[in-house]
Amino acid sequence: MALIVIRGDTMVPLSLFITAASRRRMAAALAAMLFAPAAFAEEIVFKDQGNREVRLAKAAERVVSIVIPMASTVIALDGSTRKLVGMNPTAKSAVVEGILGKIFPEAKDIPSDVTAPNFVPNVEALTAANPDLVIQWGDRGADIVAPITNAGLTTMLILYGTEELTRDYMTMAAKAIGKPERIGELVEWRDRVQKDIQAKATAIPDDKKPNVLYLGRALSDISASGTKGNYNAWSIGLAGGKNASDELNGTVSVNKEQIAAWNPDVIFLNAFEAKLNVDWVYNDPILSLTNAAKSKRVYKMPLGGYRWDPPSQESPLSWMWTANLLHPEIFKYDLRTEMKTAYKTLYNYDLADSDIDNILWLKEQGAAADYAQFEAK
Repeated sequence: MALIVIRGDTMVPLSLFITAASRRRMAAALAAMLFAPAAFAEEIVFKDQGNREVRLAKAAERVVSIVIPMASTVIALDGSTRKLVGMNPTAKSAVVEGILGKIFPEAKDIPSDVTAPNFVPNVEALTAANPDLVIQWGDRGADIVAPITNAGLTTMLILYGTEELTRDYMTMAAKAIGKPERIGELVEWRDRVQKDIQAKATAIPDDKKPNVLYLGRALSDISASGTKGNYNAWSIGLAGGKNASDELNGTVSVNKEQIAAWNPDVIFLNAFEAKLNVDWVYNDPILSLTNAAKSKRVYKMPLGGYRWDPPSQESPLSWMWTANLLHPEIFKYDLRTEMKTAYKTLYNYDLADSDIDNILWLKEQGAAADYAQFEAK
């Protein structure tokens, strides 16, 4: 029976009172009720490391990382490449050369023309990527920031140099992309490994700590760094070593004669220069005379989901690798097992033994001292 309404003494069908306009209003109200959660997504607001307020109407769905290591960190935090729509060419080379390109083959197609390797943004390509968030350095001058903000793009500035800063900007990134729940277990892992290494390293006397030289560049130029604000020096100290280039003020170019004068016990070569290998030291008439060369303690930094030199989502693995090499009599981390566990957590990927061999450059390291500990058992 049709619904009716009493109007005076007359019974009138209700349908006559529901006009087309009324039906449209009712439909709109119903739609608003059904889709209210999406329409009123919670705004994300936080202070970045440049002490600037960052506001996002909702979790960023399109992220550009001009900063090199943050590209792989965004992938790890999100568990996919879906949100990364632009990255630094140097970051992309790590993807192409390393295992991240195998885990996420589509990452090779993410544009890298949004910036020059020196972090100067390409505004045309950047705006074409239509990002919700752009991640940029906050301590390298306004010239690399202003073009982004002037284009009206929301920007998150980060700083480099300490573990505290690293944890902070990883936490900010997780919040910005709507994955705050991811950061807890990653920070807990970093904290646990750091404290374990520190507890063991405190018992190492100063005269037993090797002088360790990390070379950030070697082929076109040779660069080394002082200890202040240098993440590599920090991780060397964490693992019970001393920075051989501690006397330097910042990162500067050095020559081979200076390296010979420092006479490091251990030399770590960067993972940024693809053609750099340990023979660069062993075949050199000057560097081959160092303690590091004579004792076969020259190592190329691994390349995993990112290069293990700078801070990244994989830093605890780098700390364990370093500790095992500097003091194999004290640190005995089962690095292969640790890597398999970490990669499952970070990327939901099951590392094969051959993957680990490639990440650690087992073939390329030659007969390096104590490197056999990393071979598959």
